[in-house]
Amino acid sequence: MITLIFLLLIIFIGEINAQLYTKHTKFLRVIYYDKQHSYVVPHLMRCFENSLQFHRNLFNYTPTEEVLVLLEDFDDYGYAGATSIPFNYIRLGIEPYKYVFETSPTNERFNWVMSHELTHIVASDKAADSDKFFRSLFFGKVSPTAEHPISMYYSYLTSPRKYSPRWYHEGIAVFMETWMSGGIGRVMGGYDEMVFRSMVRDSSYIYDVVGLESEGTTIDFQVGVNSYLYGTRFVSYLANKFGPEKVLKWFDRTNDSKAFFASQFQNVYGVSLDEEWSSWIVWENDWQKANLDSIRKYPTTHFRQISQRALGSVSRSYYDSTTGKIYTAIRYPGQLAHIAAIDINNGTIEKICNIPTPALYYVSALAFDESTDKLFFTTNNSSSWRHINYVDIKTGESKRILENARIGDLAINPSDKSLWGVQHHNGIAVLVRIPPPYDDWFKAISLDYGRDLFDIDISPDGLYIIGSLIEIDGSQKLIMMNIEKLLNGDSSYDVLIEFENNTSPENFVFSNNGKYLFGSSYYSGVSNIFRYGIEKKELNAITNCETGFFRPVPISNDSLVVFSYTGDGFVPVIIANEVCEDVSAIKYLGQEIVENFPIVKTWTLGSPLQVNIDSVTTFSGEYHGLQNIKLSSAYPTIEGFKDYAAFGVRLNFFDPLQIDAIDLNASYSPDNNLPENQKIHLALNYGHWPWKFSTTYNRADFYDLFGPTKTSRKGYSVAIQYNNYLIYDRPKTLEYTLSISGYGGLERLPDYQNIRASFDKFLTVKAQLYYKYLRKSLGAVEYEQGITWKFSTYNNYVNAKNFPRIYTNLGYGFLLPLNHSSIWLRSSAGYSYGDRNEPFANFYFGGFGNNWVDYQEEKRYREYYSFPGTKLNAVGGTNFSKMLLEWTLPPLRFRRFGIPNLYCTWSRAVFFTSGIITNLDSEKQKRSLFNGGVQIDFRLIIFSRLESTLSFGYAVAFEKDKRLSKEFMISLKIL
Repeated sequence: MITLIFLLLIIFIGEINAQLYTKHTKFLRVIYYDKQHSYVVPHLMRCFENSLQFHRNLFNYTPTEEVLVLLEDFDDYGYAGATSIPFNYIRLGIEPYKYVFETSPTNERFNWVMSHELTHIVASDKAADSDKFFRSLFFGKVSPTAEHPISMYYSYLTSPRKYSPRWYHEGIAVFMETWMSGGIGRVMGGYDEMVFRSMVRDSSYIYDVVGLESEGTTIDFQVGVNSYLYGTRFVSYLANKFGPEKVLKWFDRTNDSKAFFASQFQNVYGVSLDEEWSSWIVWENDWQKANLDSIRKYPTTHFRQISQRALGSVSRSYYDSTTGKIYTAIRYPGQLAHIAAIDINNGTIEKICNIPTPALYYVSALAFDESTDKLFFTTNNSSSWRHINYVDIKTGESKRILENARIGDLAINPSDKSLWGVQHHNGIAVLVRIPPPYDDWFKAISLDYGRDLFDIDISPDGLYIIGSLIEIDGSQKLIMMNIEKLLNGDSSYDVLIEFENNTSPENFVFSNNGKYLFGSSYYSGVSNIFRYGIEKKELNAITNCETGFFRPVPISNDSLVVFSYTGDGFVPVIIANEVCEDVSAIKYLGQEIVENFPIVKTWTLGSPLQVNIDSVTTFSGEYHGLQNIKLSSAYPTIEGFKDYAAFGVRLNFFDPLQIDAIDLNASYSPDNNLPENQKIHLALNYGHWPWKFSTTYNRADFYDLFGPTKTSRKGYSVAIQYNNYLIYDRPKTLEYTLSISGYGGLERLPDYQNIRASFDKFLTVKAQLYYKYLRKSLGAVEYEQGITWKFSTYNNYVNAKNFPRIYTNLGYGFLLPLNHSSIWLRSSAGYSYGDRNEPFANFYFGGFGNNWVDYQEEKRYREYYSFPGTKLNAVGGTNFSKMLLEWTLPPLRFRRFGIPNLYCTWSRAVFFTSGIITNLDSEKQKRSLFNGGVQIDFRLIIFSRLESTLSFGYAVAFEKDKRLSKEFMISLKIL
């Protein structure tokens, strides 16, 4: 055993020295892990310095510490996220961003994203004197941790503005990014106008300030994006009504400002946030009715609706002339994303196959080969690197053909059956060709950084390829290339149409005869369908739409299927292929702001090239987490040990990248009923993924102060754990965990609080495999379908004897036709080798396992060791078999149940029944028990951001010849 521990430590020490690269300026520390990304680092640094200087001038802001920016390439599309707790930290994806439906128009992506993310840093990090006092008192900005929930309050004291709803943070970030980008952004975007115009036209419910985050970001197809939509709209409304300077004052943190965001709103505007939000809704209705009246000055386009229900998000679609069906990938709340066949005559929808990892708006890249009845589609669309697959539409059988290809925007060449697409890798867009049998790809052209190609299509004769090209300044054009020239190395192209900013060419496709192109654009402010005549080079509108038409699919010379926007998602409709004589323009709220308050035009960033990066760079070299680790916070704590309170302190150490983390907990129990050798409590944890090291002495736990489950233990422990993946192909993962733990001075078993240890020193070696293939639909509160399997082996070495045991869990669930309702069957079985009279040789079961206040999984009844209705550890045996049947009901959503800093978002009930048999090999000692119960959970939001769950449970258990036992459970899960 000593040898094994020594080998693990050697591997551990070797892994923590992984190489990273870094460059510094006074306020920036950029870190990257791949030297191939070094070409873009100077540009990234210039964009940061350029944006930071703007924010420093506008908000009188100086960062409290340098901002760490981690450059990543973990996804096929760009992404970013920012936090200011415990350090200022930005994660930044290197790839181009999504252009679908022009939901987020941008200019050069690093320039744009730095404006956005640094706004988040300013809004969260800038401190008043009171914030600075608490940061000094607690030695930094406190990061909330579930182990010590009082840290939530400390965290609020050190960074109060961080604890504001998401719409608040995204609203100001999008508002600023738009003007800093010269008016290119969502404030001036046609998509945002369309969303609210559609809501007003359809008399849809517009959420209030609490209902938005409670229900509005969960039940429709846009889910969390509604925070961006509403936040941007409300902030823009305020700017237009009261002026941009007042908006900045609301978000600014100064000594005369209020800590709570809603109180500061009252301070700035003189009315409550709720009251002004209601005024905005009234204004929005008037504004959009005026826009609708403008559109209706001319006849609106007649259409025939195909489907009676909205499809949520939709992919590019294809028409099969032999079946009269449209093939498209769809994703809507309540059911899993899938590729569907839609009959254009009667609107019936038939599922072809599932899309296990869909994207929010485009679902999946799709291409159709009518000659072979194959649909090509991508998976890993929402994260990681995309795979390419195909499905036979007749049999439903699918197959993966290229793994981690990172290729999307698919199109089939009808002449040679080659598959074309656009690959994103290392921040560069590459047009690729994949010839049959589709097992390898070849580069056609590679674009310079800052340029991207999307929405490609190939002419019916296979001679030409078209696509939308975005330039580094955000301008876009529709281009056409000769495929034969491309294959011979000539990447020249013809520009068919040049579009202004915020009016990009979307989803242009060839007509069936190859003479025309059909696509959409917000040219008039409304997304209408346009027809481009290739021979005459003429562009004509063929629709005048009230909301928006997208993704045209020619089905004949005189008709097209297009997707009409509604508040519930896109609906397929049929329109005529006729030129529309008159199309009306609408007014943008953003343009109204510019006209009323031209100061926003002065907020445009200058070129980042004006930054001399060599003169501001202070360091360039390697980054090592352990060398940069430092104290991030320290604060007083209270814990429980047995039945006594303990008072102490917690110290948190992080490196700025948060790769390495150390926490030290020390407390003391003053109660004289405890022996002196049990009054001091220590716990030290060190983590460096995938490793974790921990040691304890008389371990205490905050949650032992509340309820029946106790995890505090007399004695000491030392453990080292390694956790990693054998398969990581989301949503499919196979995880493994290896650990070695040593214990001494114990009175009770570490896993079973009510079982006395027969010997106080022992060593445990654990190994576990955990397989998951789980999925959930939009709006779900947890996974609703899939399979889980866990296999674990424990070897307890006690007093020169081995007590090995193994157990396995298998769970299978499926989604019912009732949205967000599932049936789950969960089974467990285990076997232990050893004397049945030896505690170390037994499994023990019983109870819900939840404390009155808790931080672990709220549905503890699913664990193999739980058996609600009985007491904790009341049932034991050296072997067992257990089955659990569970029915989860749809959640009940609340539009408004609470106040902005404390509210309930949903409630959900689960009914379950289970049976267990222990000691199957002994008739005399065999026990058979059955139970039935219910658990109702309420999801709470605390401090406007932090999730908690209030649970109520009741179960009855019965065993032959014994009295019925009952258990009632109430538990508040923190974080």
